[in-house]
Amino acid sequence: MRISARADYAVRAALQLAASQDDGPVKAEAIADAQDIPHKFLEGILNDMRRGGLVLSQRGGNGGYRLAKPAGSISIADVVRVVDGPLVSVRGVRPPDLSYTGPAQALLPLWIALRANVREILDGVTLADVASSDLPAGVSALADTPGAWTNP
Repeated sequence: MRISARADYAVRAALQLAASQDDGPVKAEAIADAQDIPHKFLEGILNDMRRGGLVLSQRGGNGGYRLAKPAGSISIADVVRVVDGPLVSVRGVRPPDLSYTGPAQALLPLWIALRANVREILDGVTLADVASSDLPAGVSALADTPGAWTNP
């Protein structure tokens, strides 16, 4: 599974908004500077997040962006889905819409299991969890597994 730059930037922008949730709207330029995200690229991402109901925008001198809901009610999966679509697809197709024959038949349950695990992790972690550095125990345990930080 690959996390696109767009999804990474969206999550980082949402985390920046979560960290300043009590400070009022945050300008896109401030988010871009704080997270080292290209400003123009971020504007498109924030527009997608606004259309997806994750952020609200306010115009004017005191304008900017803020989360549309509390950070504890927005999962990382919510953000990724808004900017990139389904969490797991194969050749752009959702796993339940695939079919295989012969020796490849067992691929379908493999892709479904992969999707279930990705969902379990990304749906189970909120912006508040990450912003407070308090990941769920199961996620922390996976990250602490021997070999988790090494590339085969």
